[in-house]
Amino acid sequence: MSTTTQKHRDFVGEPMGDKGVTALSGIGDTLGRKLAEQGFDKAYVVLGQFLLLKKDTEMFTEWLKDASGANSRQAGSCAQCLKDWCDAFL
Repeated sequence: MSTTTQKHRDFVGEPMGDKGVTALSGIGDTLGRKLAEQGFDKAYVVLGQFLLLKKDTEMFTEWLKDASGANSRQAGSCAQCLKDWCDAFL
C-alpha cells in the first residue's frame, strides 16, 4: 500500500471550499504560480480539469506535466489526491 503525505491527507479529509491550488498534494509554490498564471488558481479549478478528463489519472497527469512543468511524481501525487477527494465527496 502506498503512503500519502500529510498534505494529501489534509486535503482529502475535508471539503475543498476555496482552497488555493497549492493545497493540492504535489503542487508547491513554483508549480502553483505556473498554474495560477494559466487561470488555475484554486483547487476547485484544477478539479474541474480533472473532471473534464473524466477522472482519468493518466490523462490528467500528462496535462499537469504539460501545463505546469510538473514531474511525474508531482503530477501523480496531485492526480491521486484529486481521485481520493472525488471518491470521498462525489
